[in-house]
Amino acid sequence: MKIAIAIILLALAILVGPVVWQFAHFDPKAVPTSGLPWQIEVLPGGEAKVFDLIPGRSTLAEARTRFGAEMQLAIVAEPNEAGNVEGYYEQATAGFVAGKLILTADLPGDIIEGMRERAPKTEYMQSTTRKATLAEADKAAALAAPIRAMAFVPSAQLDEAVILERFGQPAERIRVNDHVEHLLYPAKGLDVVLDTKGKELLQYVAPARFDALRAPLKALESSPKP
Repeated sequence: MKIAIAIILLALAILVGPVVWQFAHFDPKAVPTSGLPWQIEVLPGGEAKVFDLIPGRSTLAEARTRFGAEMQLAIVAEPNEAGNVEGYYEQATAGFVAGKLILTADLPGDIIEGMRERAPKTEYMQSTTRKATLAEADKAAALAAPIRAMAFVPSAQLDEAVILERFGQPAERIRVNDHVEHLLYPAKGLDVVLDTKGKELLQYVAPARFDALRAPLKALESSPKP
């Protein structure tokens, strides 16, 4: 049994090792000049460009051109909420980094509500979160909407040392519980979520809208812990 476990661990090390190595060590000459999660360009007007997209300006259609036609469009909503129109990729590639990608469309609540009413199918994703499939007639409007936010979950596990090496020191850290900490980079419109019990998450928004992302985190930080 010990031999079998050792063989399994060795196989996992061989499979995972190269991916982690790519994050921690790379040859600058072999890396693309744009498209990687940490390659965020702050534009003269204060906007930020990542994945060759500009949150707040680029559309879901542009994201589909960038990442492929496999984008799944749906309205994702918590109970008693109108929800958000999201474009989802089970597997997206950003340079040499793969992961899940979620793009949130910037649409008014009444437009989203109308799309929900016309949705041909609604199902539960997990617990009480609902996913409504968009009607064909609504897909064009969804794709034409600007991207309000992007969330990227890398397949490779990232630790704090790798995050700091790639993104630099954050302007602020907010710990919301005993295992989740947010590293905030407001000038880049970036929130890196470190979770010792789960996967890391990279959230991108337009820098001008960063306060809207930060405010609820500060509220959680200051709220009494059980």
